[in-house]
Amino acid sequence: MQSIKPIRVFLAVVEQGSFAGAARSLRMTPASITRIIAQLEEDLGQQLLLRTTRHVSLTGVGAMVAARYRPVLEDFDRVTEEVTRTTRPDRGRLTINAPMSFGMRLMPGLVASFRLAYPHIAINLQLTDTLVDILEGTCDLAIRISDPPQDKSTIWRRICHMPRRVVAAPSLFERMARPNTPDDLLPEYCLSYGSKGAAENWAFTRGGLGRTVRAGTEVASNNGEFLYALALSGNGIVNLPDLLVRNGLEAGTLEVVLPDWQIAPLNLMLYYPPYEKLPPLVETFTDFFEAYIRDLDGFDFGAVPGQ
Repeated sequence: MQSIKPIRVFLAVVEQGSFAGAARSLRMTPASITRIIAQLEEDLGQQLLLRTTRHVSLTGVGAMVAARYRPVLEDFDRVTEEVTRTTRPDRGRLTINAPMSFGMRLMPGLVASFRLAYPHIAINLQLTDTLVDILEGTCDLAIRISDPPQDKSTIWRRICHMPRRVVAAPSLFERMARPNTPDDLLPEYCLSYGSKGAAENWAFTRGGLGRTVRAGTEVASNNGEFLYALALSGNGIVNLPDLLVRNGLEAGTLEVVLPDWQIAPLNLMLYYPPYEKLPPLVETFTDFFEAYIRDLDGFDFGAVPGQ
């Protein structure tokens, strides 16, 4: 750490154009700046700066040294920031990836509360409905609503279950018969959720009975808000988390289809890169995230195994 200081002082003199300016920017005395530069020149055996009463300029060797030192100092500062970010639990920057609908509905309040509790942790929130490759290292953790990943190199933590509802607008049943069993569902009216436009399978259970219905592909999307809007306008039946459809059900603009049948919930999960141990900053957010979600309605903690 001490050996990097002369480099920082030298580059500050070059950038400020004077010893006094460097002293102000580094909050040091001009005398200490002069002493450090003199020692650096002695160590290198070369004069680096030409001094006049009004100006400081680089010698030829000084210009070469400055050009070589600058990227060294930038790399040093970058690595130092990265180490600090991963070793301190209450200071640094977190990059988080979350699904679009979940992010728009819940993350503004969560991030605002988190920043009140941890004002020195900066948040970079990326919203996408495409499953991010956590192994690429583009984020510190990802929030996902899904089944457990099959990739054994992925670290994940189940937070809770997210109940789902199959819903539609009452006006839809002016054009089609209201279904009494899953077998009555018409695929062309069932809107599929997915990233590849493939038909979605809806698995219903009632008591000991089970039925699987294949939704249609006439309309498919990887965005829950879009499918929710289509259902509200009477243009199809959707299978979405309770989080997205609750307002429509409470307002009466949506109704539960096949209320006697259940759809298995999804999992609200946190995905991590293959850390040997969660970095303190990531652990801080993880603990806060779980506590925040526990205070909300519509999430099922009681049925989650292994908690």
